[in-house]
Amino acid sequence: MKTYPDLSFEQKHWMKYDIIAGIDEAGRGPLAGPVSAAAVVLPRDFASNGAISNGAISFGSINDSKKLSPQKREAVAEFIRENALDFAVSMVGNKEIDDGDILKSTMSAMEKAVRNLSIKPDFLLIDGNYYSNKGYEFEAVVKGDAKSLSIAAASILAKVARDRWMAEVAHWEYPEYGFASHKGYGTKLHIEKIKFYGPCPYHRMTFLTRILRNDI
Repeated sequence: MKTYPDLSFEQKHWMKYDIIAGIDEAGRGPLAGPVSAAAVVLPRDFASNGAISNGAISFGSINDSKKLSPQKREAVAEFIRENALDFAVSMVGNKEIDDGDILKSTMSAMEKAVRNLSIKPDFLLIDGNYYSNKGYEFEAVVKGDAKSLSIAAASILAKVARDRWMAEVAHWEYPEYGFASHKGYGTKLHIEKIKFYGPCPYHRMTFLTRILRNDI
């Protein structure tokens, strides 16, 4: 039986906290571009309010972003932006990733997303098994984007925002790498382009060591 994320985690914490934000990231693994993170605050009646049935968009449409097609992600992202109480997306660029590491950069993107919310949350639901406490009560949920509706919504907004940036900024400036198609991930085509052209300013140099040594 196919399952979807729901509000079980949120409901557990709503007994104590009023404003709960789901947090997730996108783009930890690519060879180029930023890592992005989103924070989403959903209303308590989100799963039952009238807005859930909106044309092709339904309650079951909100899922782990990796399980949705690009077209479906775009449509569901718009639905989330229209119906969430609040949301914010933040990015940390490849230079900061190279200067530190991807885990620190991911935590920084998450922190910025939470800080940029207009509504201050009381509690955070974080995708994964780690979060550096920035003064908020939180629960880290392994595979949370497949369990918590708030986290799943955040995963979609983070993914859509990053994909758009790679297509509209990175690809526009450096079309020879094909960023619009692979979004900076280490596809065969992307690796071939790096070997032919060398890295561009949006590449994560700390991720390219083996490629530049011709180990791949």
